[in-house]
Amino acid sequence: MRKCAAFALLSAVAALAGYAAPGAYAGETQTDVHISNVSFDGGKYIVVGLYAKTVTVSGTFTHPSGIQDADFVLWRGPDGANPYETYDDRIVSNQYYSHADCVASSATTSTCSQTISLEPDWKYGGTALTNAHAGTWKVSVQGVANDDSWTQTASYTTTRLQRQSVLTVNAGPEPAAGGKTLTVTGRLTRADWDNLDYRGYTNQPVKLQFRKAGTTTYATVKTVYTSSTGNLTTTVTASEDGYWRWNFAGTSTTPAVKATGDFVDVQ
Repeated sequence: MRKCAAFALLSAVAALAGYAAPGAYAGETQTDVHISNVSFDGGKYIVVGLYAKTVTVSGTFTHPSGIQDADFVLWRGPDGANPYETYDDRIVSNQYYSHADCVASSATTSTCSQTISLEPDWKYGGTALTNAHAGTWKVSVQGVANDDSWTQTASYTTTRLQRQSVLTVNAGPEPAAGGKTLTVTGRLTRADWDNLDYRGYTNQPVKLQFRKAGTTTYATVKTVYTSSTGNLTTTVTASEDGYWRWNFAGTSTTPAVKATGDFVDVQ
């Protein structure tokens, strides 16, 4: 079983790297094993802070002879340039791959899942995540049947690798006098994988929102752009009791985030 699996992995890596593998060429897809329902953590993007993040990718594989093995590869770049894979949770040559565990639900179908561990601060001699890694990644999927037939799709789907974001808010003075000026501040930061801390996200549009006390819905009051250090500040007129928050829509490299509402009592 492992001999066939090793060939399957070799085929996947060779295809991504742009070299011909036995019985296959770069970009070629074999059609013997049916693959479906591939997703990361139920369809979520991969969001990483300053510490290791382990995600699970899974899929359904079907073949008349049953499923022997599967592989999922996270990579990027045209025609396999700059692949990012791992083996046994070690980053080797900027590549990221490992074998999946398959559980049969019938004689022909298995659900295969695989964990991928991503670390900004890699401690074992591999390649750590850097800010440049944030963005869209392709997902290669390969399944191997019990009769040794296989399917390999270099770009089955895509996902995003994102730098975790944090958003704060503070509204004051508290309590506020009705009709007087209320100042709302905050800061938008995100994980900096190069320096292993959180730093301000510059020149980003963030919505200031208000929810009247006793209600459940926030309404946007205005949009403010972050400063060079990620700071936010604006003024509004205090008119009624309620909650103020900042709401950031996110980008391809940074997830959306909402600050916890800050209640202001207006007297």
